Amino acid sequence: MSLASHLDELQRKHGDIEREIDDAKNHPSVDDLEIVNLKRRKLALKDEIEKLRAKPTTH
Repeated sequence: MSLASHLDELQRKHGDIEREIDDAKNHPSVDDLEIVNLKRRKLALKDEIEKLRAKPTTH
């Protein structure tokens, strides 16, 4: 998988989790711990995206 396609996939997952968080916040039956876990997953994806963007490319 190329770096660009890997970054695209990570960004898609990041957006998916963001929508999950928004949906969870709108449902009072969702546990706060679940929202915290989603936020942690989202942050981990963001960190990985930033790390890959900062990595110098070699040719």
